[in-house]
Amino acid sequence: MSGELLSPSEVAGSKLLRRAFGTFATGVTVVTVGGATPHGMTANSFASVSLDPPLVLVCVSRDAIMHQILTEAGTLGISVLGHRQEKVARHFADRWRPLGLAQFGSVEWTPGSITGAPLIDDAVAHFECRVWRTYDGGDHTIFLSSVVSLRWESTGDVLVFVNGQFRGMTEPVPEPSEAAT
Repeated sequence: MSGELLSPSEVAGSKLLRRAFGTFATGVTVVTVGGATPHGMTANSFASVSLDPPLVLVCVSRDAIMHQILTEAGTLGISVLGHRQEKVARHFADRWRPLGLAQFGSVEWTPGSITGAPLIDDAVAHFECRVWRTYDGGDHTIFLSSVVSLRWESTGDVLVFVNGQFRGMTEPVPEPSEAAT
């Protein structure tokens, strides 16, 4: 085994920890909340949790504007971005973008039929969710949410984030089988 070994006290918040976490490729999503104060943020801390009941999680920094808005709203939209949507990911990751409805002015979107949350057009999947439980996750809150609607495109052309860079994954993804685990 090579590389730098840190003691437990040196690990927290270290640049090495951030780089090591970054070696795990993740999908890229835009998490949105509708209502009187619509808001969106790019997130790669999204995961499926359960098929029955259908549950997903997203982790949001306690310091993020999204944290307060999502806590108050209780519903959210999640758009899984396609490989040609890096510009959208960067837009919703930009801390200097306009707030409220204005941040959606340069992005094509459709309000979710159940939550009203903005869903990004041309994303490969959309989930509308209701917050089910929240958990302390250190400097983040883990929002465990029940899926109340979904739309999925079987293109397989997804945007991923690894080693601090966006990359397109365009290799065809086979249709999932019911027997797959």
